[in-house]
Amino acid sequence: MDKNRSMVDVAYELMSKKKKAVNFYKLWQEVSEVKGFDEEEKDEKESLFYTNITLDGRFITIGENNWDLRSRHKFDEVHIDMNDIYTDEDEESEEVEDDVDSTIEDDYNN
Repeated sequence: MDKNRSMVDVAYELMSKKKKAVNFYKLWQEVSEVKGFDEEEKDEKESLFYTNITLDGRFITIGENNWDLRSRHKFDEVHIDMNDIYTDEDEESEEVEDDVDSTIEDDYNN
């Protein structure tokens, strides 16, 4: 593997050779070794690596800080329906607005 490749590309290549999910710290250790990082570089770049695999669509977290390739999982297993998330927030927001409106009306009427 080429040390000039990005950390995420190295992780992808490593994960492609594995058959199952890997704990983040184990994956980070392997990526660090391939990249030739010393302890100081490992400490400095760990959070950047975590951010990058989180944002990279090729990877998914499957819980308990274990990561796998998205391509190994069915769409239904890894898809988050954003409409469900926004719907819940919208309903909570409307409840708060209703409470505020009734308080203002109560204050005005008294």
